[in-house]
Amino acid sequence: MTATAARPGSTGAGGRAERFARPVLLAFLLVAAADLAGLLAGAETVHLIAKPLLMPLLAGYAALRGAPRLLVAALLFGWGGDVFLLADNDLAFLVGMGSFAVGHVGYLTLFGRGEGRNRGVGRSLSGLATGAGYALVLVVFLVLIWPDLPADLRIPLTGYSLLLTAMAWRAGVFGPYAAVGGALFLLSDALIATGIAEWPQAPAPDFWVMLTYIAAQALLTLGALGVSAQHKPGA
Repeated sequence: MTATAARPGSTGAGGRAERFARPVLLAFLLVAAADLAGLLAGAETVHLIAKPLLMPLLAGYAALRGAPRLLVAALLFGWGGDVFLLADNDLAFLVGMGSFAVGHVGYLTLFGRGEGRNRGVGRSLSGLATGAGYALVLVVFLVLIWPDLPADLRIPLTGYSLLLTAMAWRAGVFGPYAAVGGALFLLSDALIATGIAEWPQAPAPDFWVMLTYIAAQALLTLGALGVSAQHKPGA
């Protein structure tokens, strides 16, 4: 047997998929850079074109790498949220938030399978401490922002925040990349909430929202792919 033939995934459909995955990942990175640059430059048209391409490219990369279907589905529901949030009205915002919520349920289901390297993260002392920390941050944030939120968005945002916080906490099951990704997702949506509440914003607020969001989804994907690779035959 040759050295090349002995390498898992170097031939056959798996190997071909891996070769296609790299250009798709490169396309994702280029579109992400274009989107962020457009936001910094105030080029709204660039953002309108680039943002809807991000999650389909990342989902395509994940699928080509043999990712779990739940991961691909979570990314595509994130794409749905991205598209709806481009519209500037309350109904589109609520639908987009609902799409993201379904994606978070997908992530939670994936994490709940216990396939990660740290199987007991939710029950270990460190996992419980992390969960308590997330819960404290959530309660403090909601208490502070509640009076400044529009009345019709308070309950939906609270429910969504609970789901997102649970996802961010449980992401640690899939290792440090996913754990950081979950935390960044929470930060990104917190920045959106402060904008809705009309709190003081940093310069180029949309840039920081998208930077943390893109990094969050990418890191969650890397974490899930790492765990998936560990469970493949021959890994």
